[in-house]
Amino acid sequence: MPDPRLVRLAEILLDHSCQIRPQDRLLIEAIDLPEPDLVCLLVELAAARGAHPLVSWKCNRVLRSLYRSAAEPALALAGEVERYRMERVDAYIGIRGAANASEFADVPAEGMERYQRLWWHPVHSQVRVPRTRWVVLRYPTDSMAQAADMSREAFEDFFFRVCTADYAQMARNLAPLAARMQAADQVRIVGPGTDLRFSIRGMPIRPCYGQRNIPDGEVFTAPLRESVEGVIRYNAPSRYQGTVFQDVEFEFRRGRIERAACNGDRQRLEQILNTDEGARYIGEWSLGCNNHVRRPMLDTLFDEKIGGSLHLTPGNAYQECDNGNRSRIHWDLVLLQTADYGGGEIWFDGELIRRDGLFVPAELQPLNAGLEGNGQA
Repeated sequence: MPDPRLVRLAEILLDHSCQIRPQDRLLIEAIDLPEPDLVCLLVELAAARGAHPLVSWKCNRVLRSLYRSAAEPALALAGEVERYRMERVDAYIGIRGAANASEFADVPAEGMERYQRLWWHPVHSQVRVPRTRWVVLRYPTDSMAQAADMSREAFEDFFFRVCTADYAQMARNLAPLAARMQAADQVRIVGPGTDLRFSIRGMPIRPCYGQRNIPDGEVFTAPLRESVEGVIRYNAPSRYQGTVFQDVEFEFRRGRIERAACNGDRQRLEQILNTDEGARYIGEWSLGCNNHVRRPMLDTLFDEKIGGSLHLTPGNAYQECDNGNRSRIHWDLVLLQTADYGGGEIWFDGELIRRDGLFVPAELQPLNAGLEGNGQA
């Protein structure tokens, strides 16, 4: 008998996230999963709903060999084939495990650039994100538990509790924050090493409660492209394209990253920012509001939702909140503003909205629930 927590997760992915209907063509892409249980459940439950599941099973060791060795024609062919498949489906569920989270650490920068340009961008940025009903999530593995500094059993309990949250209640709690952001013009973010200003005037606002990411809990938009001014110092480590970056710092002038620094591989940082012109502009800004997730674990889908956090993202803007920025990268870098991580403030049009991770206005108080706890309850 399947784990009832896994059944509940599969139901959320199909019914809440992708809203699967009869005759829908559903692509399930699984990468480095330790077992096929969730994929089997998704296939069976999707078929029971009258949908037509298609499965792609991948391995990061094989992908590493492709990224390191394959020439442009091979990666272009892979991109063409996968783009054709993506164009043929109505919905997409991407499940990513990680036997080794650093599997791509020794892929040369030019190999990752070829993959992003010829495969990822044409398939996912141009087709999957704007044209399908999609959701992506991680699968609990030993390496994730280790990154979270937890036992496998404790991490699985945490994983299912966070990923099968009450997303309807989350939607109700996020609505007042979305309204505040919709009415705002000037945003100011201050904290240790950070003093940043930008405008979100007239930009669409998107509260997120399990439709595209699992786990979820954020409200995002994008700053007006040339409005970003000042400096930001991120304090959550970030693994991007196989490399771990610490203490990334950007200085902006007229929206463009003019100076970048980090604790680690600064040359690789510059290579990412030089991917294209859009890589030096911001494509997303978001406030993390999931108070069950309290500390970074080098996994973006969890880290960007941390209660009291924000992420400011160099690279491509989402169509839903489009400031016109286009890039082959989309790098969610996280700044934690709770007291444990140095604190900080967010201001909308001169009004204090959040201090040290806690929202100040009365209508936003439900978003503070549980933030004083240890994040594992």
